Amino acid sequence: MVMAVALVLMVVASLLFHFLSPWWLTPLASNWRQMDDTLTITLVVTAVFFVAINLFIVYTLLRFRHREGRRAAYQPDNKKLEHWLIVATSIAIMGLLAPGLFVYAAYVTVPANALDVEVVGQQWQWRFRYPGAGGKLGRSSIDLVSAANPFGIDPRDPAGQDNILVNNNELHLQINQPVRMLLRSQDVLHDFYVPPFRARMNMVPGMVTSFWFTPNKLGRYEVLCAQLCGVGHSGMRGYVVVEDAASFQKWLKAQPTFAQAMAPPAPVAAGAATGEALVAQGKALAESKACVACHTVDGSPRVGPTWKGLFGKTETMENGTTATVDETYLKDFIRNPQARVVKGFAPMMPKIEMSDAELEALVAYIKSYGTPAATQQAQQQSAPSR
Repeated sequence: MVMAVALVLMVVASLLFHFLSPWWLTPLASNWRQMDDTLTITLVVTAVFFVAINLFIVYTLLRFRHREGRRAAYQPDNKKLEHWLIVATSIAIMGLLAPGLFVYAAYVTVPANALDVEVVGQQWQWRFRYPGAGGKLGRSSIDLVSAANPFGIDPRDPAGQDNILVNNNELHLQINQPVRMLLRSQDVLHDFYVPPFRARMNMVPGMVTSFWFTPNKLGRYEVLCAQLCGVGHSGMRGYVVVEDAASFQKWLKAQPTFAQAMAPPAPVAAGAATGEALVAQGKALAESKACVACHTVDGSPRVGPTWKGLFGKTETMENGTTATVDETYLKDFIRNPQARVVKGFAPMMPKIEMSDAELEALVAYIKSYGTPAATQQAQQQSAPSR
């Protein structure tokens, strides 16, 4: 009797949790209503069997419970019952699988007018590439990836010269324009996922995967990585901005092309301007090497120490030792980040290959955000007087 009551309470509690739960799907913002419909069918079919099976067990517990003077009859098989179970389970399985097959057929049939957008995933950052006026993405290779060419685009391919590059975590799309997302990973498994769009796909190193969708609601949506790609997985985020055609074209024209990104830098004046150029180069490196995914420059916390006021600071390590953050410290830490661990932070920073010139530029960029004393003085100057 106790077991029967427990099963009834479990069924009732499960149904109440489903209907009264505040955790529902995010509002749909794409054409993939079929994804929600398929999920609903799955929930209905599995719920019917969940309730039916548990209530049947309750019935058998009550109907065939132990009673004095009664013995259970041994019945090795029941052909009629077996036939009914085979038919019922077959229909249920077809009901679960068939809708998904139709949805998948639509999922892999890309509209002819879809815009190709390349997504490049790297621990722990997103980058995006659009075709230029030629309407075609240029060839790319992991062998061509460098600080100056983080997308690995082949400079010998004329089709890639006008490709539009977005070297940050924000993607813009035009409303009601079908988009085919071409996915590449530069290191490990990633998964580009925007929950309101419902569409997603794994990103496998060494190959290009794809999916398509049509954004149909204006707004700003968060991008998540849906594959456990390392200890910084939760910080691998970005945004998709869905906007009208005029705003999208205006934003797109403001982005650099591959030819512009690869053009030699303009000559700079001697003296102070040289330092400014080095800092600018360091900033570009911080973005291309995905440093900005873990470190901020405004003092806000993230998975790695903020760079605001870092230079000259005394850091305490996990083993209790201390070290002053100077140029030698920064260069050694970037070269071999696992050699020591700063207290309060996980040893998650990957080893990043850099030339001596790149290392100088990145350190100059970190230094540009001041020392602890300078940061404190700036905060005091900005504080309202009493």
